[in-house]
Amino acid sequence: MDLAELTARLHAIRDRNDWRQFHSPKNLAMAASVEMAELVEIFQWLSEAQSRQLAPAQLAHAGQEVGDIVLYLLLLCSELGIDLEQAVRAKLADSERRFAP
Repeated sequence: MDLAELTARLHAIRDRNDWRQFHSPKNLAMAASVEMAELVEIFQWLSEAQSRQLAPAQLAHAGQEVGDIVLYLLLLCSELGIDLEQAVRAKLADSERRFAP
């Protein structure tokens, strides 16, 4: 996944639609949270077993919501100057240290 290319494509959509005025870090974080809630809604009331065996339509819907979340996080990182790949690698390394056997 080329994050720079994805971010550039997102910026093109944003700029073409004059959405930059709405893309403050606060708004982007809230939008990502709303999309996460939409993902959670797919699993609401499912059993543990059902949540692991989504119907094809549910799985496709979950994928769309995951995509929305990632895209909002890319925009948020862009606005804040966060290198998403570096942030993820640093967090993973921290988890490996903290939770090593």
